[in-house]
Amino acid sequence: MGTIAMTFFLESEFGTEVELPRSGSALEQPLVYDQAARELQGLAARGRLQILQLHESSQNGQTLIDRLSFRRLS
Repeated sequence: MGTIAMTFFLESEFGTEVELPRSGSALEQPLVYDQAARELQGLAARGRLQILQLHESSQNGQTLIDRLSFRRLS
């Protein structure tokens, strides 16, 4: 079974900007969103996608990613 981040990656079209959604899924939870965004950052480090926008915020002393968009490369 794949992760939420991998599902969005695999369902995205090559070269099209995709924003990781916040509402309507488990990604509404800040920690879940952050985890999925960090997994996508790992794919970017391996050259599978390009991060187009990334925003972080501080919540309860933790820095969490709360917005991310990407473009699939492979």
